[in-house]
Amino acid sequence: MGVVGSNAILDPLASAIQKPVMTDTATFADLSFEDALKQLEAIVRQLESGDVPLDESISLYAKGDALKRQCEDRLKAAQARIEKISIGGDGAPKGTEPFTAG
Repeated sequence: MGVVGSNAILDPLASAIQKPVMTDTATFADLSFEDALKQLEAIVRQLESGDVPLDESISLYAKGDALKRQCEDRLKAAQARIEKISIGGDGAPKGTEPFTAG
């Protein structure tokens, strides 16, 4: 039986530090809006549970922030494509106009 060195104690910490974190928004560009939203909701549940260590919480927060931006960008792009049907004085549709929020 060999002697356990001090490195054995640090192994769990080293493996936790080396976990890859996806914070690059380019990574999320391939996700549909729905998939990005599901991932964001899962992150929020994890953070709200309070069961996540601090370092992992920080990484999850960064990932969630990137996912939130991705969802917002997709919503803005969708909103820009929406057209509002305009109605004429006789109540019949007369054409479309760009969407204006308000």
